[in-house]
Amino acid sequence: MEFQWTYDQADTLLLRTFLKRQGISKKLLAKIKFQGGKIYVNNKEKNVLFSLKSHDKVTVVIPDEKGHDTLLADDVPIEIVFEDDHLLIVNKPPGVASIPAQYHPTGTMANRVKAYYVKQGYKNQVVHVVTRLDKDTSGLMLFAKHGFAHAKLDQELQKKTLIKKYQALVSGKIAALSEHGQINLPILRDRTSLIKRKTDESGQSALTEYWLSERNKQIALVDIQLHTGRTHQIRVHFSAVECPLLGDELYGGRMDLGITRQALHCCALSFKHPFTGEMLAFSLPLAKDMEIIAKEL
Repeated sequence: MEFQWTYDQADTLLLRTFLKRQGISKKLLAKIKFQGGKIYVNNKEKNVLFSLKSHDKVTVVIPDEKGHDTLLADDVPIEIVFEDDHLLIVNKPPGVASIPAQYHPTGTMANRVKAYYVKQGYKNQVVHVVTRLDKDTSGLMLFAKHGFAHAKLDQELQKKTLIKKYQALVSGKIAALSEHGQINLPILRDRTSLIKRKTDESGQSALTEYWLSERNKQIALVDIQLHTGRTHQIRVHFSAVECPLLGDELYGGRMDLGITRQALHCCALSFKHPFTGEMLAFSLPLAKDMEIIAKEL
């Protein structure tokens, strides 16, 4: 894959410094150097110690990613929300894990995307998961189609300019929920469980913002934005304020209202395209099982 830039400053600058500013890491530079990539300035091959002058045209050729045999392909259709040369956004159904585990090497979204890449004959075959979701959470999931895109999207995640929003159905003390509020409680691993988390003053800081959308005597639909990314954060926080998610047996959610998985859906995703600079925004309606319950509100 080829990328081009023009250096437009008056002062000279090391090519290595310029490439770093474009988001090319040391690891990616090593890959370019040792795996068949090229770096050109004004159509002439150069090394990273070359000094750029104003109006120099820089071209970087990044070698294709052949893919890993350890990631098996599952030929199961995926619902594509958006795709271009750099990004793939899909609608993940509930009950499907994001990535394989040691004893569950297949059946995940990564396996399905791998099969899609193979069928399409893409030159880059490595599956780069940018935003993963819990197995029973539905909604928007973002993949990068090559390592350079993944690195640049990770920078957006670190800068918190990549925004994910969720919708959840909760029960319990919903009368106490304000129209707009924040849950600011640290989270750590619960020592009584391999997977469970809990709120505790000694944990990592965690902030969840929510807006009340609809409510009746038993159930509330809330819109949620995470300001930190702790494991199970939404589930733990709403359980801590005694409004656990429907279907979330692990954290005390009701299992008698027609849904048996945590009622959580990634409904919106917005970020700046890592190469075009365009602001992108995507949204999805609730998954069918959540929609049936929400309609009763």
